[in-house]
Amino acid sequence: MPTRHDIRNVAIVAHVDHGKTTIVDAMLKQAGAFAAHQHLDDRMMDSNDLEREKGITILAKNTAVKYHPKDGGAPITINIIDTPGHADFGGEVERGLSMVDAVVLLVDASEGPLPQTRFVLRKALQANMPVILCINKTDRPDSRIDEVVNDTYDLFLDLDATEEQIEFPIVYACGRDGVASLTKPEDGTVPADSDSLEPFFSTILAHVPAPVYDDEAPLQAHVTNLDADNFLGRIALVRVEQGELRKGQTVTWIKRDGTMSNVRITELMMTEALTRKPAEVAGPGDICAVAGFPDIMIGETLADPENPIALPLISVDEPAISMTIGTNTSPMVGRGGTGKGADAKSAVKDRKVTARQVKDRLDRELIGNVSLRVLDTERPDAWEVQGRGELALAILVEQMRREGFELTIGKPQVVTQEIDGKVHEPVERMTVDVPEEHMGAVTQLMGVRKGRMDNMSNHGSGWVRMEFVVPSRGLIGFRTEFLTNTRGTGIAHSIHEGHEPWFGQLVTRNNGSLVADRSGSVTPFAMINLQERGVLFTEPGTEVYEGMIVGENSRADDMDVNITKEKKLTNMRAASADNTENVVPPRRLSLEQSLEFCRDDECVEVTPEAVRIRKVVLDQKERSRTASRAKSAK
Repeated sequence: MPTRHDIRNVAIVAHVDHGKTTIVDAMLKQAGAFAAHQHLDDRMMDSNDLEREKGITILAKNTAVKYHPKDGGAPITINIIDTPGHADFGGEVERGLSMVDAVVLLVDASEGPLPQTRFVLRKALQANMPVILCINKTDRPDSRIDEVVNDTYDLFLDLDATEEQIEFPIVYACGRDGVASLTKPEDGTVPADSDSLEPFFSTILAHVPAPVYDDEAPLQAHVTNLDADNFLGRIALVRVEQGELRKGQTVTWIKRDGTMSNVRITELMMTEALTRKPAEVAGPGDICAVAGFPDIMIGETLADPENPIALPLISVDEPAISMTIGTNTSPMVGRGGTGKGADAKSAVKDRKVTARQVKDRLDRELIGNVSLRVLDTERPDAWEVQGRGELALAILVEQMRREGFELTIGKPQVVTQEIDGKVHEPVERMTVDVPEEHMGAVTQLMGVRKGRMDNMSNHGSGWVRMEFVVPSRGLIGFRTEFLTNTRGTGIAHSIHEGHEPWFGQLVTRNNGSLVADRSGSVTPFAMINLQERGVLFTEPGTEVYEGMIVGENSRADDMDVNITKEKKLTNMRAASADNTENVVPPRRLSLEQSLEFCRDDECVEVTPEAVRIRKVVLDQKERSRTASRAKSAK
């Protein structure tokens, strides 16, 4: 069959923070993708604000480099897909793999294969793709290259790789310095026999298969991603499997439900480095962007009008975590950060607070996010949103918040399944790296969450690696407590491991909440009196309302408190007048921490200016009546 030798399609997959985006930066620079005078940022592929802030890749993106072989042959286009390393964004990984013919598996020379490495590698092996192993960050002082290579071989065997897949080439690299070698360097050093990524490029050309096609086959192009443009409207990123796409050509658009319609391609673009440039034609194996399809969705097919044949839809893993997202129902809805003053009115002009706006935004998210589901609930102003994990859903809420939405978010729950008449819940494989002295604290923490230890290894460096299988709901709220118990030194990563029978009741938060019993502004006097009762979340001057949670109680039950109490002033001199008491700085909770902190009867209010935790039922008397009824029912 004919083969296109001028093109290679490859995805770079790895665990979080193993250096995917950094090595793509180095490939772009060394392939001459930029002019000498251009100012280049680090992690150029992380174009999203949230990606830059969190230091992780959230969306799969593609770039293309023109590589000029050293033997003077014709330039070869290498299409590179930079995929997320976090399993919560697994839909992006699955989508990225549908565009390529091989993967580069990047592994940290010190940390070795971690849970997300297993996840992305399993997806690549299931797709029967050849793998190139790249050991990155060889210059780390704690690198252990031989052990990491052996661990990776063990991982391939665990995942039932074929003999051809296990015979993978190995490249040793320091992505930050833009150096790669086929010869193993000493631990903790940069490869010395090379000063560029040339060995990495040559390995890709040698081991990534060139696209093969059939001359007689009709046009088939698979939609793998979506984008938008102010002038062109919705843009579909497609991989051409057979035939050719041309600008102005009429093609058959085969939708997810099987219906077909003929549409004209108004614009065709090819990626060069980080920009898209107009093109006239795209052939088999090319990854290109086309416009002219107003409602096109991921997984659909563009085909020959005379012989339309659909390609298989992109399938993704089932969601494991759900949360309820609805309109803001608190007393401070639409009132800005402080809830008072003329400045707040000007700040909330573009506020999105209606159910229709929230629903439209969630529907828009479904278009580009294949791993998300939105289900109706009993209430017309709230929806159940299901996703892979807590982080993926928190990222969606954070994006909506920045767009001006005000939301009420329910406590994250697990998505259960019924198998053989029994309720099964999702479980995770959690890998924990901690200093030896914190091993007991972590084991105890996992025991409370019904986690069972599968494996434990000590590399002799003072650190222990433990593997647990634990129910997903046991990990909701786990990270904050884990970091506290390990004094910020522990590293924990988890990945979905399937479903197991329901583990029973879990009590993961022992402390109750301090709940404001009236509206008003927080006073330093009230905070000083309440400091002994627990940890406060609010600062002096913050506007609060009845039912809002202002702190964590030191005891197990909730306590209604007056945090707006003012010191009574008299004309009598008090004996304690000269005593100065300091307000302990409050604990500031991020959006993710607030979601972790929630109990079943609590929810999170999210506005562009503030994140507040509150009771679902704000009225103190109503909550007391409900609690009394629950006790008497027992």
